[in-house]
Amino acid sequence: MLTLLKPELEEYAFSKTSTDGPLLQELTAETYEKMEIPQMLTGRLEGRFLKLMVQVSSAKRVLEIGTFTGYSALSMAEGLPADGEVITCDINPKAIEFAKGYFARSEHGKKIKIMEGPALDSIAKLNGQFDLAFIDADKGNYTNYYEAVMPLMKSGGIILVDNVLWSGEVVDPKSSDATAIAALNDHVAKDQRVEAVFLAIRDGVYFIRKK
Repeated sequence: MLTLLKPELEEYAFSKTSTDGPLLQELTAETYEKMEIPQMLTGRLEGRFLKLMVQVSSAKRVLEIGTFTGYSALSMAEGLPADGEVITCDINPKAIEFAKGYFARSEHGKKIKIMEGPALDSIAKLNGQFDLAFIDADKGNYTNYYEAVMPLMKSGGIILVDNVLWSGEVVDPKSSDATAIAALNDHVAKDQRVEAVFLAIRDGVYFIRKK
């Protein structure tokens, strides 16, 4: 999915955002060279946002649903203290192997644990509480992921959900993905367990805090 900003505004925002460094830039270039649907990559704007969210929330334990090539996991790991942990879930063996290569090259890679397989199965195996969760996987399961993650979040924990604008299609959903995302958006808006704000960052990020 693409940003709703005009290209010149997207570039302006990009130019005013902190750099992501050479390793993530290489990861980005190789993702576009070798992977199908490379636009799934989180990218610098949202990646720096994720890092800052980890830092300002003082998170030590992060759960990610949807690893892809590892950009977002590395971004969040960068914001963690040395003893912090990102547990990231993905079902795509090719993407996982790609991500592992970059995790091994990063000083922050040791903070990341990958769980391979259906994310709902992986979530069911987890214990303890998380400070922050990032959901960016198959859209048809968005509400299922949200509900599966919720019991694992501490009070005051943050859930970030990506692609909640779906290029604007959520306003009048036609596709199955847009319909599923719109349903999640409605679900969160009515959820009395949380406080939430809908952010128009790139393709939309739902910023949710568990009460």
